Amino acid sequence: MLLRNSPVVLLTPEQAAEALGIGRWKLYDLLRQGRLRSIRIGSCRRISTDALRVFVAELEDEASGLR
Repeated sequence: MLLRNSPVVLLTPEQAAEALGIGRWKLYDLLRQGRLRSIRIGSCRRISTDALRVFVAELEDEASGLR
């Protein structure tokens, strides 16, 4: 396989929820609220690892009073 050693860049909602330490339904709430970006590939929803990093950085900014 060509991409065997490549880093994962797109996660399923379940994988993204696990990475954030939250439940799947909370993740879908964040998507509905527009707080977490996602993309669709056909009927599949995926969350990029970059979107997770942005979301966590925004949470850290909020916690430190920067937003």
